[in-house]
Amino acid sequence: MKTVSLLTTVMLAALPLLTASVPATQAAESDEALARGRYLVTIGGCNDCHTPGYAQADGQVAERDWLTGSTMGFQGAWGTTYPTNLRLLAARLNEEEWLARTLAPQRPPMPWVALAQMTESDRRAIWRFIRALGPSGAPAPDYVLPGRTPLTPVIVFEPVAPSAVGAPLASAARE
Repeated sequence: MKTVSLLTTVMLAALPLLTASVPATQAAESDEALARGRYLVTIGGCNDCHTPGYAQADGQVAERDWLTGSTMGFQGAWGTTYPTNLRLLAARLNEEEWLARTLAPQRPPMPWVALAQMTESDRRAIWRFIRALGPSGAPAPDYVLPGRTPLTPVIVFEPVAPSAVGAPLASAARE
């Protein structure tokens, strides 16, 4: 009985050491990186395309629903692209692969030039934030080549010239 009691006391005394996952300074740095990533995702407009319904809800979408991609396509001369499910992407890529991808050209309307101009530290913070959200949702539809018909609704990016300089477009809503 004394052996069990002594063993229990030793285990309880050691519990804080066993459950401490990272030193406090590393935890604080991690919290700062996550906060920075959340901030950059928010001000960078990532949710506008990568979170369904975000713009329509004036940004009032629960964070647990952020960055799951969309079935709303963007169609233009390049074909039809879809906002990637960044949660699934971040779960699949390690940090170095993420950094490489953030420097690579992407199809429109992804503002990859702006992303590539961010500091490496900022791009790491974004990856860490998205990764912390965890995988969720389904993959976005695949890219559709120009001239092919997408199977989902799309926003069409098509330049339209007015009939005269300063004239409203024929398709513009009249008040």
